[in-house]
Amino acid sequence: MPGIEWTRVEMFHLDEYIGLPASLPASFRKYLLERLIHKTTITKYHFLDGEGNVPETVRKVSAELTAAPIDIAFVGIGENGHLAFNDPPADFHTEEPCIIVDLDEPCRLQQVGEGWFASLSEVPTRAISMTVRQILKAKEILVVVPDARKAQAVKSCLEGPISPMAPASILRKHANTTVFLDKLSSALLSPQSKGSIA
Repeated sequence: MPGIEWTRVEMFHLDEYIGLPASLPASFRKYLLERLIHKTTITKYHFLDGEGNVPETVRKVSAELTAAPIDIAFVGIGENGHLAFNDPPADFHTEEPCIIVDLDEPCRLQQVGEGWFASLSEVPTRAISMTVRQILKAKEILVVVPDARKAQAVKSCLEGPISPMAPASILRKHANTTVFLDKLSSALLSPQSKGSIA
C-alpha cells in the first residue's frame, strides 16, 4: 500500500497453535510471513513460536508487548465468538499479555471448515494467544468478519450481553473499535445494529 512506511512498523502476532510446525499451511507464522512480512519491508516482528520452549516464548513476547504499546489491533470474531484464541468462557481478568489456552471443539471445527485441516483430529488442542485485556489496550481496534458462518457469533457479540461466553462482545467496551461486516455475516443483526456498524 502506498504511503505506509513499513520500516517503521512493529508487528505483534495474535495467536498460534502449539506443536504445529511453521512449514504447514495452517501455521499463522507461515501465513503472516507469506502474506505480510515478505510483501512489505517490515523488519521488526514478534512471532508466537508454538514449537520448542513455549513457556519461554510466552514470557519473552509478553515482555516485548509490555514495552511496546499497540497503536492498532486487527482482529476477527470466531464462529464461537472467540477473540484471538480466547475461546468461551474467556478470561476477561488476567493481566498477562499472552497465555497458553485450550481450544474448544467449535473453534477447532472452524479450522476444519475453513480448510486448514482435513479432520478434527489434526487440529491442535492448545495454542498461545494474546489475552483479551492486552487486545483492549490497543489505541484502535479494527474488526473484520466476513461469511455467513460468523453470523450467529456476530449477533451474539454485538447484540447479546457482554460476557466471557461471547468473548468478542468485550470489544463493545473499547472506545475506538470499528467493525466491518459483509451482508452474510451481518444477516442476523437487527436494523438498529446494522445502522451503527461500518
